[in-house]
Amino acid sequence: MVMEYVFHILVITGIYIILTLSLNLIVGYTGLPDLGHGAFFAIGAYASSLLAINFGISPWIGLITGAFIAALAGCAIGVSSLRLKGDYFALVTFGFAFLIYEMSLNLVSVTRGPMGLPGIPQFTIFSFSFDSVFSSAILISIFVLITIFIISRIVNSPFGRVLRSIREDEIASEALGKNVAKHKLLAFITGALFAGIAGSLYAHYITFIDPSSFTVMESILILLMVIFGGMGSIAGSLVGATVLVVFPEILRFLGMPSGIAAPTRQMIYGLLLIILIIKRPQGLMGKFKLG
Repeated sequence: MVMEYVFHILVITGIYIILTLSLNLIVGYTGLPDLGHGAFFAIGAYASSLLAINFGISPWIGLITGAFIAALAGCAIGVSSLRLKGDYFALVTFGFAFLIYEMSLNLVSVTRGPMGLPGIPQFTIFSFSFDSVFSSAILISIFVLITIFIISRIVNSPFGRVLRSIREDEIASEALGKNVAKHKLLAFITGALFAGIAGSLYAHYITFIDPSSFTVMESILILLMVIFGGMGSIAGSLVGATVLVVFPEILRFLGMPSGIAAPTRQMIYGLLLIILIIKRPQGLMGKFKLG
Protein backbone atom coordinates (compact mmCIF):
# COMPACT_ATOMS: atom_id res chain seq x y z
CA MET A 1 0.00 0.00 0.00
CA VAL A 2 2.82 2.41 0.85
CA MET A 3 4.53 1.83 -2.50
CA GLU A 4 1.24 2.28 -4.34
CA TYR A 5 0.79 5.60 -2.57
CA VAL A 6 4.33 6.68 -3.47
CA PHE A 7 3.85 5.77 -7.13
CA HIS A 8 0.49 7.58 -7.15
CA ILE A 9 2.22 10.75 -5.96
CA LEU A 10 4.85 10.25 -8.67
CA VAL A 11 2.12 10.01 -11.32
CA ILE A 12 0.38 13.19 -10.13
CA THR A 13 3.75 14.96 -9.89
CA GLY A 14 4.58 13.93 -13.46
CA ILE A 15 1.29 15.30 -14.76
CA TYR A 16 1.89 18.63 -13.01
CA ILE A 17 5.46 18.76 -14.32
CA ILE A 18 4.03 18.61 -17.86
CA LEU A 19 1.58 21.39 -16.97
CA THR A 20 4.28 23.52 -15.36
CA LEU A 21 6.70 23.10 -18.27
CA SER A 22 3.99 24.05 -20.76
CA LEU A 23 2.99 27.14 -18.78
CA ASN A 24 6.64 28.12 -18.27
CA LEU A 25 7.02 28.26 -22.04
CA ILE A 26 4.22 30.83 -22.12
CA VAL A 27 4.88 32.79 -18.93
CA GLY A 28 8.56 32.25 -18.21
CA TYR A 29 10.09 32.31 -21.68
CA THR A 30 7.61 34.46 -23.62
CA GLY A 31 6.41 36.71 -20.82
CA LEU A 32 2.67 36.25 -21.41
CA PRO A 33 0.68 36.52 -18.15
CA ASP A 34 -1.50 33.43 -18.62
CA LEU A 35 -3.93 32.92 -15.72
CA GLY A 36 -6.09 30.33 -17.47
CA HIS A 37 -3.82 27.39 -18.21
CA GLY A 38 -6.09 25.03 -16.31
CA ALA A 39 -8.72 25.54 -19.02
CA PHE A 40 -6.59 23.65 -21.56
CA PHE A 41 -5.98 20.97 -18.94
CA ALA A 42 -9.76 20.57 -18.64
CA ILE A 43 -10.34 20.58 -22.40
CA GLY A 44 -7.86 17.75 -22.93
CA ALA A 45 -9.36 15.72 -20.09
CA TYR A 46 -13.00 16.11 -21.13
CA ALA A 47 -12.38 15.69 -24.87
CA SER A 48 -10.43 12.47 -24.44
CA SER A 49 -12.84 11.08 -21.84
CA LEU A 50 -16.00 11.84 -23.82
CA LEU A 51 -14.58 10.25 -26.96
CA ALA A 52 -13.66 7.09 -25.06
CA ILE A 53 -16.93 6.81 -23.10
CA ASN A 54 -19.45 7.83 -25.77
CA PHE A 55 -17.80 6.49 -28.92
CA GLY A 56 -15.44 3.79 -27.68
CA ILE A 57 -12.45 5.57 -29.21
CA SER A 58 -9.00 4.47 -28.03
CA PRO A 59 -7.54 6.66 -25.26
CA TRP A 60 -4.44 7.12 -27.45
CA ILE A 61 -6.52 8.67 -30.21
CA GLY A 62 -8.42 10.60 -27.55
CA LEU A 63 -5.15 11.96 -26.18
CA ILE A 64 -4.11 13.22 -29.61
CA THR A 65 -7.57 14.63 -30.27
CA GLY A 66 -7.80 16.28 -26.84
CA ALA A 67 -4.39 17.87 -27.29
CA PHE A 68 -5.39 19.10 -30.76
CA ILE A 69 -8.65 20.60 -29.46
CA ALA A 70 -6.78 22.29 -26.61
CA ALA A 71 -4.30 23.69 -29.15
CA LEU A 72 -7.20 24.98 -31.29
CA ALA A 73 -8.68 26.66 -28.22
CA GLY A 74 -5.27 28.18 -27.52
CA CYS A 75 -5.13 29.43 -31.09
CA ALA A 76 -8.60 30.99 -30.79
CA ILE A 77 -7.73 32.75 -27.54
CA GLY A 78 -4.33 33.78 -28.86
CA VAL A 79 -5.56 35.24 -32.13
CA SER A 80 -8.29 37.21 -30.38
CA SER A 81 -6.34 38.51 -27.39
CA LEU A 82 -2.56 38.45 -27.88
CA ARG A 83 -2.64 42.08 -28.97
CA LEU A 84 -3.65 42.90 -25.42
CA LYS A 85 -0.89 43.70 -22.96
CA GLY A 86 -0.22 42.81 -19.36
CA ASP A 87 -3.20 42.76 -17.03
CA TYR A 88 -5.69 42.86 -19.90
CA PHE A 89 -4.35 39.63 -21.39
CA ALA A 90 -4.27 38.06 -17.92
CA LEU A 91 -7.94 38.93 -17.43
CA VAL A 92 -8.90 37.35 -20.76
CA THR A 93 -7.17 34.07 -19.92
CA PHE A 94 -8.62 34.12 -16.40
CA GLY A 95 -12.09 34.64 -17.87
CA PHE A 96 -11.52 31.77 -20.31
CA ALA A 97 -10.63 29.43 -17.43
CA PHE A 98 -13.81 30.47 -15.62
CA LEU A 99 -15.85 29.93 -18.80
CA ILE A 100 -14.52 26.39 -19.31
CA TYR A 101 -15.21 25.57 -15.66
CA GLU A 102 -18.78 26.84 -15.92
CA MET A 103 -19.33 24.84 -19.11
CA SER A 104 -18.08 21.65 -17.48
CA LEU A 105 -20.38 22.34 -14.54
CA ASN A 106 -23.55 23.34 -16.40
CA LEU A 107 -23.51 21.36 -19.68
CA VAL A 108 -25.00 18.41 -17.84
CA SER A 109 -26.18 16.72 -21.04
CA VAL A 110 -22.58 16.50 -22.21
CA THR A 111 -20.32 16.51 -19.16
CA ARG A 112 -22.81 15.23 -16.52
CA GLY A 113 -22.01 18.40 -14.60
CA PRO A 114 -21.13 17.94 -10.93
CA MET A 115 -21.87 14.20 -11.19
CA GLY A 116 -18.72 13.82 -13.28
CA LEU A 117 -17.67 11.24 -15.83
CA PRO A 118 -17.07 7.78 -14.34
CA GLY A 119 -15.66 4.69 -16.01
CA ILE A 120 -13.01 6.39 -18.15
CA PRO A 121 -10.93 3.59 -19.73
CA GLN A 122 -7.21 3.41 -19.08
CA PHE A 123 -4.47 3.30 -21.67
CA THR A 124 -3.65 -0.04 -23.27
CA ILE A 125 -0.98 -1.26 -25.69
CA PHE A 126 -2.09 -4.39 -27.51
CA SER A 127 -3.23 -6.62 -24.62
CA PHE A 128 -1.31 -4.76 -21.90
CA SER A 129 -3.31 -2.31 -19.82
CA PHE A 130 -1.82 0.49 -17.76
CA ASP A 131 -4.22 -0.31 -14.94
CA SER A 132 -1.71 -0.42 -12.10
CA VAL A 133 -0.19 2.61 -10.46
CA PHE A 134 3.32 1.26 -11.21
CA SER A 135 2.69 0.92 -14.97
CA SER A 136 0.98 4.33 -14.98
CA ALA A 137 4.07 5.84 -13.33
CA ILE A 138 6.23 4.44 -16.13
CA LEU A 139 3.85 5.79 -18.78
CA ILE A 140 3.71 9.27 -17.23
CA SER A 141 7.51 9.28 -16.82
CA ILE A 142 7.89 8.65 -20.55
CA PHE A 143 5.60 11.58 -21.34
CA VAL A 144 7.51 13.79 -18.88
CA LEU A 145 10.80 12.96 -20.59
CA ILE A 146 9.27 13.63 -24.02
CA THR A 147 7.93 16.98 -22.78
CA ILE A 148 11.28 17.97 -21.28
CA PHE A 149 13.05 17.05 -24.52
CA ILE A 150 10.66 18.98 -26.77
CA ILE A 151 10.45 22.07 -24.54
CA SER A 152 14.25 22.07 -24.19
CA ARG A 153 14.69 21.92 -27.94
CA ILE A 154 12.21 24.75 -28.39
CA VAL A 155 13.73 27.13 -25.84
CA ASN A 156 17.31 26.46 -26.98
CA SER A 157 16.48 26.95 -30.65
CA PRO A 158 16.53 30.26 -32.56
CA PHE A 159 12.74 30.30 -32.03
CA GLY A 160 13.29 30.10 -28.27
CA ARG A 161 15.82 32.92 -28.36
CA VAL A 162 13.22 35.09 -30.06
CA LEU A 163 10.74 34.21 -27.31
CA ARG A 164 13.21 35.36 -24.66
CA SER A 165 13.86 38.56 -26.59
CA ILE A 166 10.10 39.20 -26.69
CA ARG A 167 9.93 38.74 -22.96
CA GLU A 168 12.75 41.20 -22.37
CA ASP A 169 11.75 43.85 -24.90
CA GLU A 170 8.94 43.27 -27.38
CA ILE A 171 9.49 46.58 -29.17
CA ALA A 172 13.18 45.85 -29.71
CA SER A 173 12.29 42.41 -31.13
CA GLU A 174 9.93 44.02 -33.61
CA ALA A 175 12.59 46.56 -34.53
CA LEU A 176 14.93 43.67 -35.37
CA GLY A 177 12.37 42.37 -37.85
CA LYS A 178 10.97 39.51 -35.76
CA ASN A 179 7.32 38.55 -36.21
CA VAL A 180 6.39 38.99 -32.56
CA ALA A 181 2.70 38.14 -32.95
CA LYS A 182 3.51 34.87 -34.73
CA HIS A 183 6.05 33.77 -32.12
CA LYS A 184 3.74 34.60 -29.23
CA LEU A 185 0.88 32.72 -30.84
CA LEU A 186 2.96 29.63 -31.54
CA ALA A 187 4.27 29.60 -27.97
CA PHE A 188 0.73 29.91 -26.61
CA ILE A 189 -0.57 27.12 -28.85
CA THR A 190 2.32 24.83 -27.91
CA GLY A 191 1.69 25.40 -24.21
CA ALA A 192 -2.02 24.69 -24.66
CA LEU A 193 -1.26 21.49 -26.58
CA PHE A 194 0.91 20.06 -23.79
CA ALA A 195 -1.69 21.07 -21.20
CA GLY A 196 -4.25 19.11 -23.22
CA ILE A 197 -1.95 16.08 -23.17
CA ALA A 198 -1.64 16.39 -19.39
CA GLY A 199 -5.43 16.56 -19.09
CA SER A 200 -5.89 13.38 -21.08
CA LEU A 201 -3.23 11.56 -19.06
CA TYR A 202 -4.91 12.67 -15.85
CA ALA A 203 -8.39 11.58 -16.91
CA HIS A 204 -7.35 8.13 -18.09
CA TYR A 205 -5.27 7.56 -14.98
CA ILE A 206 -7.89 8.67 -12.42
CA THR A 207 -10.75 7.16 -14.55
CA PHE A 208 -13.13 9.80 -13.15
CA ILE A 209 -13.26 13.54 -13.65
CA ASP A 210 -15.62 16.27 -12.53
CA PRO A 211 -15.51 20.10 -12.59
CA SER A 212 -13.91 20.30 -9.14
CA SER A 213 -10.60 19.21 -10.68
CA PHE A 214 -10.58 22.15 -13.09
CA THR A 215 -11.51 25.21 -11.07
CA VAL A 216 -9.89 28.59 -11.63
CA MET A 217 -7.70 27.88 -8.61
CA GLU A 218 -6.11 25.05 -10.59
CA SER A 219 -4.72 27.62 -13.03
CA ILE A 220 -3.40 29.67 -10.12
CA LEU A 221 -1.73 26.59 -8.63
CA ILE A 222 0.06 25.80 -11.90
CA LEU A 223 1.23 29.41 -12.16
CA LEU A 224 2.46 29.24 -8.56
CA MET A 225 4.51 26.16 -9.47
CA VAL A 226 6.14 28.10 -12.30
CA ILE A 227 6.90 31.10 -10.09
CA PHE A 228 8.12 28.97 -7.19
CA GLY A 229 10.48 26.88 -9.31
CA GLY A 230 11.59 29.82 -11.41
CA MET A 231 10.42 31.37 -14.64
CA GLY A 232 12.51 30.58 -17.68
CA SER A 233 13.99 27.44 -16.13
CA ILE A 234 13.14 23.87 -17.08
CA ALA A 235 14.81 22.54 -13.94
CA GLY A 236 12.78 25.08 -11.97
CA SER A 237 9.56 23.68 -13.40
CA LEU A 238 10.54 20.22 -12.21
CA VAL A 239 11.35 21.49 -8.73
CA GLY A 240 8.30 23.75 -8.45
CA ALA A 241 5.82 21.05 -9.49
CA THR A 242 7.45 18.40 -7.32
CA VAL A 243 7.60 20.50 -4.15
CA LEU A 244 4.06 21.85 -4.42
CA VAL A 245 2.57 18.42 -5.17
CA VAL A 246 4.51 16.53 -2.50
CA PHE A 247 4.31 19.20 0.22
CA PRO A 248 0.52 19.02 0.78
CA GLU A 249 0.84 15.27 1.23
CA ILE A 250 3.01 15.89 4.28
CA LEU A 251 0.04 17.61 5.94
CA ARG A 252 -1.91 14.37 5.67
CA PHE A 253 0.57 12.69 8.01
CA LEU A 254 0.09 15.43 10.61
CA GLY A 255 -3.44 14.20 11.22
CA MET A 256 -5.11 17.46 10.25
CA PRO A 257 -8.80 17.25 9.31
CA SER A 258 -9.41 18.08 5.64
CA GLY A 259 -11.35 21.19 6.65
CA ILE A 260 -8.24 22.56 8.33
CA ALA A 261 -5.55 21.10 6.05
CA ALA A 262 -6.95 22.72 2.88
CA PRO A 263 -6.93 26.36 4.12
CA THR A 264 -3.59 25.72 5.88
CA ARG A 265 -2.12 24.61 2.56
CA GLN A 266 -3.42 27.74 0.83
CA MET A 267 -1.97 29.98 3.54
CA ILE A 268 1.42 28.29 3.28
CA TYR A 269 1.34 28.65 -0.52
CA GLY A 270 0.61 32.35 -0.12
CA LEU A 271 3.37 32.76 2.46
CA LEU A 272 5.89 31.00 0.21
CA LEU A 273 4.93 33.24 -2.70
CA ILE A 274 5.33 36.41 -0.60
CA ILE A 275 8.75 35.29 0.66
CA LEU A 276 9.89 34.43 -2.86
CA ILE A 277 8.76 37.76 -4.30
CA ILE A 278 10.63 39.63 -1.56
CA LYS A 279 13.77 37.50 -1.22
CA ARG A 280 14.13 35.82 -4.60
CA PRO A 281 11.72 37.21 -7.22
CA GLN A 282 13.16 34.97 -9.95
CA GLY A 283 12.12 31.84 -8.02
CA LEU A 284 14.34 29.02 -6.79
CA MET A 285 16.05 28.36 -10.12
CA GLY A 286 14.64 31.04 -12.38
CA LYS A 287 16.39 33.35 -14.79
CA PHE A 288 13.75 36.09 -14.94
CA LYS A 289 12.15 38.12 -12.19
CA LEU A 290 8.38 38.15 -11.70
CA GLY A 291 6.94 41.09 -13.64
